[in-house]
Amino acid sequence: MEDITVEDLKSRLDKNEKFVFLDVREEWEYEDDNLGAKNIPLADLPTRLEELEDYKDTEIVVHCRSGARSMNAKKFLETKGFSKVRNTTGGILAYRNL
Repeated sequence: MEDITVEDLKSRLDKNEKFVFLDVREEWEYEDDNLGAKNIPLADLPTRLEELEDYKDTEIVVHCRSGARSMNAKKFLETKGFSKVRNTTGGILAYRNL
């Protein structure tokens, strides 16, 4: 799936649209500033994949600080059979600059 812009993400969050929202930053980063997403750090994703198993065919929007880790998470999830994963371009840094 195509990536999502921070503008589109904000609009969808404001409208309470339904999608799985995943933050792949470290726990301390998440505690400092988060958008309400489920936090699974990128390094923990392989061992915590079962937490997402029910969402293989559901849209998953992944974000991180700048978009790099979330892109890696997107690629990893796609190799595990997740078909609707979108990376947030620019990450939380771009989101906070809106």
